Amino acid sequence: MSLRRRVDFYGHEERVSRAGRVRLLLQLNRLGGTMAASVEKIRKGIEPVVHAAGADLEELGIQQAGRREIVRVVVDRDGGIDLNLVSEISREISALLDAEPLNSEFDGTFVLEVTSPGVDRPLSELKHWQRSVDRLVEAELKDGTLFVGRILSVTADSAVFEVTEKKTQIQRTVALGDLVRGKVQIEFNRVQVPDEEVVTDGH
Repeated sequence: MSLRRRVDFYGHEERVSRAGRVRLLLQLNRLGGTMAASVEKIRKGIEPVVHAAGADLEELGIQQAGRREIVRVVVDRDGGIDLNLVSEISREISALLDAEPLNSEFDGTFVLEVTSPGVDRPLSELKHWQRSVDRLVEAELKDGTLFVGRILSVTADSAVFEVTEKKTQIQRTVALGDLVRGKVQIEFNRVQVPDEEVVTDGH
């Protein structure tokens, strides 16, 4: 005997946080399966639609919160990601989670949260450094030293920073292998391109 599943979109919120994070939260009420959600199975199921949208699946996490499970998906792409694309990806993921075989991974109610990384995401991979060009970052080196500089360019082997030494701005080239991690610094006095952009199709 088949069981008809009912989907109730009773919570829907869109917002952009102060940290520059594009966030879409979608809460769904489902008659679920009999096992806890499998992160790896869901990753394999949703990653193709994220890639098809021209983005990368940066993180996927599932957390139990009472009787609900919270599915957190972090997506990003070169040049940044806007709310429209996050919404599109969220709809695609929601459709996948509502269909077999992924819907049997949940017990009852779950919340789907799709976001962009935001400026608080640590820079630890080549693509993270590349996507932060022209931003001011605090970088940590293998020897434990820290420095603050603006990323001017990034290649597969090294990154070039503009740093201030003795009130003079100089360029400093660092091998990527020497960079442990970085953190984007929030700048309040510098005019920047907004994190969220609306693209108009001129056709």
